[in-house]
Amino acid sequence: MHFLKTEQTLPIGIQEAWKFFSSPDNLKSITPPRMGFYITSGYREDKMYPGMIITYIVKPLLGIPVKWVTEITHVSEPYYFVDEQRFGPYSFWHHQHKFFEADGGVRMVDVLHYKIKFGFIGRIVNRLFVEREIKKIFEYRRVKLQELFG
Repeated sequence: MHFLKTEQTLPIGIQEAWKFFSSPDNLKSITPPRMGFYITSGYREDKMYPGMIITYIVKPLLGIPVKWVTEITHVSEPYYFVDEQRFGPYSFWHHQHKFFEADGGVRMVDVLHYKIKFGFIGRIVNRLFVEREIKKIFEYRRVKLQELFG
């Protein structure tokens, strides 16, 4: 199992942060363009809820398109939500999005646990490629959020 935790404070209120992050449509704007992120779910909901299924096409490595299905498993508005992969490139994906009121804004914390398929070979692939790519994705997100919200 692999782990990543990131934190960022933005000068916006917790409700504004919740509105932005709880909308799957906004995910594309904070995902690197090279990932070819595209939501394929045939519907759009105004409000995130436990049990919500979101389908995507992403190109995580070498530009190869991969279908990814996530489920929103936990929601406590406006404090946190959890998405878990149901089908996709990982054998396990559990991503917590947490929001805390902070001086001058909102502190966002992402906690990611993931596991690569293929056992020992997957661990090598993670060390050589995947871990680095995931860190680049979250760094891109940090920069884009700073651009969007100051």
